[in-house]
Amino acid sequence: MFRLMGTTYKNTHILKSIVVCDDSGSTRTKKVFGCLEQICHKFDLPSPIWLDANVSDFQRFAKVRFSQDNFIEIIDFDYLELQVIEED
Repeated sequence: MFRLMGTTYKNTHILKSIVVCDDSGSTRTKKVFGCLEQICHKFDLPSPIWLDANVSDFQRFAKVRFSQDNFIEIIDFDYLELQVIEED
């Protein structure tokens, strides 16, 4: 099972948090993007843009933060954090 947690923060306080699961036999990349799409849908957010620094952080730490620089639209929080909780 693959589980990804998405959390939005403002002034170091958690605004929203959700855990999304994926039991498909897809690749890790497809699972991450599928879970991210579900999180953005639940939070009513546009999909963030993955910059090279984001990809590097996610590969190294299984955790990434998306700030205003990663969104085209204005967001009402400081950042969206994604973290892998469980990988099969």
